[in-house]
Amino acid sequence: MAKQENKNRSVGMAYEQQAAEYLEERGYQILHRNFHSRYGEIDLVARQGRTLVFLEVKYRKDETGGHPLEAVDWRKQRRICKTALYYCLRCGYGETMPCRFDVIGILGEEIIHVEDAFAFQG
Repeated sequence: MAKQENKNRSVGMAYEQQAAEYLEERGYQILHRNFHSRYGEIDLVARQGRTLVFLEVKYRKDETGGHPLEAVDWRKQRRICKTALYYCLRCGYGETMPCRFDVIGILGEEIIHVEDAFAFQG
């Protein structure tokens, strides 16, 4: 079982790297990768201009198990929001810092970037 988890993690990291490169090509500055808190993990934290962007990256080889964007349900969104709040507190960003939550779905070779995919859930 540990081998499969390591393989899944390696695959996930490769697609997170692909997403980071995609974002950098579009002018985003990657600040953190795989930021952890007791609430969960955020795959990528970036800046686009003055906005702090928290990104979840999901990959699917095909739609057999569903579309990658469908994997970011309300539970996952809530964990991301709690972790984002912790990130802002830990890194010294004030309450006035503009933030948004994006999702990048990678389906086969196609990258789908949904800006402002969901609102903050406290």
